[in-house]
Amino acid sequence: MSGKPPRKIHVTTLGCSKNVYDSEILMGQLEYFGAELVDEPEAAEAIIINTCGFITPAKQESVDAILEAEALKQGGNNKQIIVCGCLSARYARELQKELPAVDAFFGTEAFTDILRYLKFPVDQAPEFLYHARTLTTPSHYAYLKIGEGCNHTCAFCAIPLMRGRYRSRPISEIVDEASRLAAQGVKELIIISQDTTFYGLDLYKKQRLVDLLRELETVEGIRWIRLHYLYPTTVQDELLDVMAGSTKIVPYLDMPVQHITDRMLKIMKRGGNSRRIREIFRIARERIPNVTLRTTFIVGHPGETEEDFEALKEFVQEMAFDRLGVFTYSHEEKTAAYALPDMPEEIKEARYEELMSIQREIAFRLNEQWVGREVEVIIDEVDNEHGVAYGRTPGDSPEIDNEVILENVPTNVEPGQFYRVQIIDAQEYDVFGKIIEAL
Repeated sequence: MSGKPPRKIHVTTLGCSKNVYDSEILMGQLEYFGAELVDEPEAAEAIIINTCGFITPAKQESVDAILEAEALKQGGNNKQIIVCGCLSARYARELQKELPAVDAFFGTEAFTDILRYLKFPVDQAPEFLYHARTLTTPSHYAYLKIGEGCNHTCAFCAIPLMRGRYRSRPISEIVDEASRLAAQGVKELIIISQDTTFYGLDLYKKQRLVDLLRELETVEGIRWIRLHYLYPTTVQDELLDVMAGSTKIVPYLDMPVQHITDRMLKIMKRGGNSRRIREIFRIARERIPNVTLRTTFIVGHPGETEEDFEALKEFVQEMAFDRLGVFTYSHEEKTAAYALPDMPEEIKEARYEELMSIQREIAFRLNEQWVGREVEVIIDEVDNEHGVAYGRTPGDSPEIDNEVILENVPTNVEPGQFYRVQIIDAQEYDVFGKIIEAL
């Protein structure tokens, strides 16, 4: 390896929004030290792959990306391949044996180690670590990670193995970053963490998410604040009241519950119980006007009986969630569930299809109820050639939720603008609207 740092670097990001955030921090550091970030790996002197290792399909996608980079290295060129992130943190030793063309492996948040390995002039973690950040999202919204790691020991999950125990960032540091993002034109902050409602327990010895939100509400330029990944056992009623009374925190409750029977919650080592889960959703609907309820479930987990699955179906029909994600269980080594008998894939897939079929009908029915109503929409993308714009309501997070499709839009409509929109038609997962006025 040369003694000089590479001039052109390509970064591939796989997995969740937390990986997106990590890559943006790393990319900001690389640009600060003078590297040019290139879109195509073929044009790069160094390729950095930020991997996901959560479930089998994600692991395979990460390995495929590494193999593609290795293929570019064949033929004697001097491309460097750096692999980091969750898969690397979890399987570094095995990957080193199987992927010899990779120059170095790093875990999560190894920003300074990667800079040092690439010969950039940094001796310690720079104070500006969160000051230099290269956004890869549209410029009007950004993810804001408030903590890293997880203290829960869910039976199906390997995240604590890869990211360690929970570590909250100081409130002052988060607010400072939010202010810089606002100054760059960001209007929507999407708050992320493995367990967002756990925030503060390690650092301040008590939950401080509400305090953090009150500080973030004072940041000028920020119009929407969206919370992701609330954990049922750490959701406080006070948080729901703050959401209900806020003009900036959007009425969007994203609380992955994974299952609903007490029996399965115990097998999954989720903590809590069905009664409290139902209570949180009930309070949210009672206290928060126009709240959007979002959750996820895992089907086919070891121990899930037909009775458990029937109860889950009944719960989905009863709650009529606005947004719902379903995953089939992935048998992951070194997790508690790995010691239990895995279920045949065909049963998992059948349960997935059945639950999603129920949800599709619910989603269409709920979307139809929006027809004729007016709602605030942020524009994400504009296709000027066809006069079409794509936006989101306060109840929709980018990439994972519904879109509002606007046709025959004026040429002055741009991403990041807010409009009052009338909904004129609905599909299962999208709605159509027309602009009434700018907001």
